This record gives sequence, structure tokens and C-alpha cells, in this order.
Amino acid sequence: MEIQEIYCAQTGDKCNYIKHASGLDIYICEMNGFSTTEALFGTKYGSINTMFKTKDDAEYTVVPEGIAHFLEHKLFENEDCDAFALYAKTGANANAYTSFDRTCYLYSCSDNYLESLKILLGFVQSPYFTKETVDKEQGIIGQEIKMTNDNPGWRVLFNMLRSMYHNHPVKIDIAGTVESIAKIDAELLYKCYNTFYNLHNMVLVLAGNVNTEEVLEVADELLKPCEDIELETVFPEEPYEIIEKEVYEHLPVGMPIFNIGIKCAPLSGYERLKANMECYIAGSIISDPSAPLYQKLIEQNLINSTFGYEVFDGDGFFTLIFSGESSDPKKLRDMLTEEIERVKKEGLDRQLYDSIKKSSYGEMVMESNNTEAVASNLISAFMSETMPYDQIKILSEMTYDDVMAALNTRFDTKNLVLSVIE
Repeated sequence: MEIQEIYCAQTGDKCNYIKHASGLDIYICEMNGFSTTEALFGTKYGSINTMFKTKDDAEYTVVPEGIAHFLEHKLFENEDCDAFALYAKTGANANAYTSFDRTCYLYSCSDNYLESLKILLGFVQSPYFTKETVDKEQGIIGQEIKMTNDNPGWRVLFNMLRSMYHNHPVKIDIAGTVESIAKIDAELLYKCYNTFYNLHNMVLVLAGNVNTEEVLEVADELLKPCEDIELETVFPEEPYEIIEKEVYEHLPVGMPIFNIGIKCAPLSGYERLKANMECYIAGSIISDPSAPLYQKLIEQNLINSTFGYEVFDGDGFFTLIFSGESSDPKKLRDMLTEEIERVKKEGLDRQLYDSIKKSSYGEMVMESNNTEAVASNLISAFMSETMPYDQIKILSEMTYDDVMAALNTRFDTKNLVLSVIE
């Protein structure tokens, strides 16, 4: 089993990559002088993966929405006890999460990292589902869904996504709906588990006070070799155009909250990461507190300190989102649209471009001294099918013209949705 060293030319950081005999990809970043360890065991399986097939299937399988999140909840329980009780003995702080495109199980600790690693690899590879435990979980997750349905921040996002995406499952709540999770049974959970928790679809990441040889000894002992089932996930055909330009909902909020989203053509791999970073810099320049737009919005009391911007992308979706609270979201939307069209013609502020690029680069360098950030970046690289350190490489090579090109091609104001909770 070969240990391949991956090196970052920009910072001098490095990590070890191992393609384990079991089929699992393993990334280990030994950070000398650090006392903590961060570990993640993840699968490329999120809420959007509702349609799939393997080499043994003639047809695609379509499963109920919310099943990836449901599986994450159930894996912590086995026949004897739950994983949290085992972690309590090693002193590790454990958790898990399901997002649109991945499910990850993680722990952080300052001692006993190998014992905690054995727990992690043990319970994630030992599913235990019965009718009784599934029925009980349906009630628990049903309550969770009802609670998020009352959350204005959650509603404003999903109302926007539903107004943008005709068919792509990104518009569906990660936990599914009360109706969709009612269709989940133990047999279906085992089918999804055996498909997506195949080690060829998974990754193990450790960063901090770790030793590669020690990690591999545990991996050799506990990883169960499996055949590559040639998993294929697909999404329904998605038009470029949005469905509707505005969506409103009434909920108890002190001031209207908004998401202004621009739907872009999806990308994958390195091209997606590059576009993500170029769009992030472009949008950050437009919305920066020292930029003309921000100054005008503050003067007219149209925004407050909650105003922000992000790039939200994944497998088959790519959206630019401006968000916050506003007394007049429509007026804000119109002023933002006008500003985007202005900078397309006149160009972005070059001084601000230099400043934001430098500060973003500085933040990335600082992250290389944080075990949690290092582990998170390594797992994100695997999930997006890029290499570790591609992010800092792209930023170091990025030019003003690259950012202008992204602005002109991806900030399409005709594809803009305003979502408001009044």
C-alpha cells in the first residue's frame, strides 16, 4: 500500500494520501506541535441523491426524500448501545451531519485518537435497523421537520430554491417531508446503506496530532474490503431559467428577511471550484462595506449588519446568494441589480479586488494552522472531486480579468429570484 505525499507549493503544507486495499480513500495531515486531532469519515451521499443505480441494476432506483439524513440518525445506534456512549469513554467530542451532497461522521479529541478512530470505523460500518427503531425515528425526525418549517431563515432559503429549480432535488429540505419519511422502512435503509456506504464512495480524513502508520494499522484491522459497485447518481434535466422572480411568505419576524439568488449553470470538479472562488471575489467586491452599493443601502436604511453574500454550489446546482434583513427588499433588489449591471460595464474596483483577494488568501493561510479547517478542506476536496490545496492554488493564480469574466457570464440578473419572509 503506497503512501503518496501531496504538497502545497504556495504554503509548504503537505498531507499523505492512501488508496486503501478496502477501496477507501484516506487523507492524513500530520501537524507537528498540535495537541488536538480532527477526524471525519464521510460518504458522497446527501439529500440530493434520490436517484441512483449500480452495475447490477437494470433501472434507476428512486427513493423517498430525506433518507440520507434518516440514515445518519440511525447509524449511531447499534444492537447494544449508541456510539455516543462509546465516545464518552475516550473523551472525544463526536457529531455527524448530512448536507445536500454528503454525510459525515466526525470527532475531535486531545487524547486517545486511535481508540476514537476504532469507534468511528466500527459503528459506521455496522448498520442495525429494525421496524421498531425506524418507526421511533420517524416520529423524532417528523418533529425536527416541523421545527425547521417554522424557522424563517430556513424558509426564506428553500422558498428561493423552489422558485429557481424546476426539477433538481436541491429544492427539497435535507430532512425530507413528514410524508416522504413515512415511506422509509428498514429494507430501504439497508439498500441505501449498502449502495452509498460502499468504501469506494467514502473517505477518511485525519488532521492534527496523528501518525500515518498508526492510522493505517487501525484501517487495516477494521476496514471491510468491498467490491466497487460502480455507483451512478443522476438528476432530472434542469432548465437554465428560473420559475418565478419573487416569492413571499408571512411568518413572525421583527423585520422582513430576504434571499436574493442568482441561478447559474452548474459545473463540476476543478471548473466548479474555480468559478466558485471567482464569483465569491466578484460578489464580495460588490457587497463590501466600503463599496458604493453598501454605502447607499446603509444611507437609505435598507440593510443592517446581517447583510451578507455567499456562493452556494454542488452537484448539478450553482447559486449566488445575497441575504439579510431589509425594510424594503424590492428596492434593495432593484439597487443590487442596477449595481451588478453597472460594474459589468465599468469594471469592478481594482483596489477592492486586490484587498479582498489578499485577505481571502490570508484567511486560507491561517486555516492551515487549524486542525478542524484542514480536515474540512481535505474532505471538501474529495467530495468536489478536486485535489487538496487546489483552492489556494486557484486563488494565487486568479487575475482581475478572471473575476470580471465570471461576473459577466454568471451574474445573470435575468435569472434572479427575490425570496422574502414578511
